[in-house]
Amino acid sequence: MSVPAPLDNSHYEQACDQAIAMCDGNLRSTIKALIMANEYLEVELEELQAAVAAGCIPETSRSKMRSKSSAA
Repeated sequence: MSVPAPLDNSHYEQACDQAIAMCDGNLRSTIKALIMANEYLEVELEELQAAVAAGCIPETSRSKMRSKSSAA
């Protein structure tokens, strides 16, 4: 994933416009939806961090490790 230039806010402006449009122009609903999405991602991140701390490796990482070892 490429990171936009620090002074180029067009990506964020476009994302804001899309979020507002998805909520029919209601700014309060847009903010609420973004807060809810952020909370969901925070919980998911905590679960992944706990799994990694317990020694679990996500399936996608295992697949990548297998393909690297079989390529060698």
